[in-house]
Amino acid sequence: MKKIFIFIFCLFVFNISAIAKETTFNKELFDKAQSDGKIVIVSSWIKYCTSCASQMKVLDKAKNDFDNIEYFKFDVRNKEIANLLNVQYQTTLLIFKDNKEVYRSVGETSKDLIYKAIQSSI
Repeated sequence: MKKIFIFIFCLFVFNISAIAKETTFNKELFDKAQSDGKIVIVSSWIKYCTSCASQMKVLDKAKNDFDNIEYFKFDVRNKEIANLLNVQYQTTLLIFKDNKEVYRSVGETSKDLIYKAIQSSI
């Protein structure tokens, strides 16, 4: 019985971290989205981070649930992007509106809280 629980736990953990973690952040696209009046969301991740995968899953869904948002993600080990956005930790969530940062959190994975932050930025 214990082996079954361990197996299920491992399946869950590896399934969450299997979400496509790729850097989609591009400074030109970031600037364009802001100049187009979009709400811009940026999240940071690092390989094998399950909370990053959980946050990215919520944000991928949010792209379809909200109009006029643009979502970018990046590997926090990319120092050029991390320094540009002043991000030091994985699972950092940033929301920009009208060329200003209006929200920042670290480690937030709750769909309700993330959606509330997006809604308050619209």
